[in-house]
Amino acid sequence: MSTPTFLVTTPLPAPGMDLLAEAGRVLSPQGPMSREELHRECSSGRVDVLVSQLVDPVDATLLAAATLKGVSNYAAGYNNIDVAAATARSIMVAHTPDILTRATADLTLLLILGTARRVVESDQFLRSGAFTGWQPDLLLGHDVSGRTLGLAGFGRIGRAVAQRALAFEMRVRFCPRPPAGRAVDPAEYAGLAGDIAPANWDEVVTTSDFLSLHVPLTEQTRHLVNADVLRRMKDSAILVNTARGPVVDEAALVRALATGQIAAAGLDVYEQEPALAPGLAELPNTVLLPHLGSATEAVRADMARVCALNAVAIARGQLPAHPVNPDAWA
Repeated sequence: MSTPTFLVTTPLPAPGMDLLAEAGRVLSPQGPMSREELHRECSSGRVDVLVSQLVDPVDATLLAAATLKGVSNYAAGYNNIDVAAATARSIMVAHTPDILTRATADLTLLLILGTARRVVESDQFLRSGAFTGWQPDLLLGHDVSGRTLGLAGFGRIGRAVAQRALAFEMRVRFCPRPPAGRAVDPAEYAGLAGDIAPANWDEVVTTSDFLSLHVPLTEQTRHLVNADVLRRMKDSAILVNTARGPVVDEAALVRALATGQIAAAGLDVYEQEPALAPGLAELPNTVLLPHLGSATEAVRADMARVCALNAVAIARGQLPAHPVNPDAWA
């Protein structure tokens, strides 16, 4: 077997690059790759596996010209890859699921608490020198205990968020597959401990004090939270998004926050990332993070390890540990 070549669009944390180098030749640009450069390399005939990031558009046009065995995505999600086009061309796609569940769930609770208690606004208030002493009505926030947390989606991360919310004495209502999908069968979730129960999407939208998003980006979930949904939420409600930016109509969210349709928002992802919708950064009733859901040293290192091992397996003609489209080689 010839020595495989890996194209790494952005260097992986340790031990990722070392694992790839031990298995073959590694091509890694010094800076971000343009779409044209990515297409040219993937169709050059010298790259076996593309090691991609969520920001890399691995679309049908690229895949049609590619001479790849596979793509190993450094992420749990893979909405940047046209999986159907890859499967049609026998190109294996792999990802890094499970690893970031706890870290992302922790960050979701941070955003819930941070927005509810106006942490960023209060920090800026103090640093500006405006604090002159304790006052009974200073920067009043929202209670968390006893409030309803609504979850859009109830996969690994949604379930982890629900368990953490119980520690804050919250009640949890979730819609597994919003906005459509088969009817929720309560018996399917009868074994859940604590005040956690399924509900339809409309109930989650209209009754939640906190609405947290945990769905993949698909055509069905794009702009899941739009102007209509924001109008139907409580005016005291807080929106949290640690899923994918385009799940929220960001322009509609800015209007809702500016006019008091909802109370606040905590965001870790954005519709046109890294750009923000005009006016979002100026709103005081927001907590805005730069896509940090999985950003702990241990999680990023483990993601790099799994991503590299997926790539090595694909290069060797072996089924990776975490395939997205195992039928690609059927």
